[in-house]
Amino acid sequence: MRNQITFRLTGNYALFTDPITKIGGEKSTLMLPTYQALKGICESIYWKPTIIWIVDKVCIVNPIKTESKGIRPLVYSGGNDLAYYTYLSNVEYIVSAHFEFNKNRPDLQNDWNENKHYFISKRCLEKGGRRDIFLGVRECQGYIEPCEFTNESSCYLKTDLLEFGLQYHSLSYPDENGKDELIAKFWNPCMKNGVIEFCRPEDCPKERVIRKMEMKTFDDSNFSGTQEDGLLDGYKEGD
Repeated sequence: MRNQITFRLTGNYALFTDPITKIGGEKSTLMLPTYQALKGICESIYWKPTIIWIVDKVCIVNPIKTESKGIRPLVYSGGNDLAYYTYLSNVEYIVSAHFEFNKNRPDLQNDWNENKHYFISKRCLEKGGRRDIFLGVRECQGYIEPCEFTNESSCYLKTDLLEFGLQYHSLSYPDENGKDELIAKFWNPCMKNGVIEFCRPEDCPKERVIRKMEMKTFDDSNFSGTQEDGLLDGYKEGD
């Protein structure tokens, strides 16, 4: 598959939270990296509105361990609050993902060039990504490097099946679902021999509409890619 990348993801700490439940002063991580967090890392490696990253699977290399820290969050109204955040510690994952062209962006169909995006994403991966890599939240810095996908180094290699129950999967935006809605997706992850295979967002068994949202439009003021020669040639709005 020419549109696929595989990389090793490491970090001292990670905090993967459910966006629906993280409204309190204290945060607690999920035991697994979410599809949305890994997709965000792929977008930090390389992103254009022409493509959508699909996370295929992840290998859990290190044991799942948590660590709590006392945090003093910013309180804009004043005060000196103390909260406890529970992080994953010493994390390492091997991630496999591929990109597909965004069919909800026909205005960018002249940019549907698989070789172009594959080789750009490959070069960006070798450089460590175009933007900083975060493991769930900004204070958890991550690092990536290209590698081959394998589960031979997983500490759960001999664990036949481990279920984690209902868990947050991802957010589906209007330019991905074709609706004027922001939708949260949920699924039931299972780990087999250290590997979790993600279902596609449209295949998640449960979802919840968060709010109405319109698809973002791109022009010269917010997307320099429209200046590429021939990108918008032959397209008229409404086609």
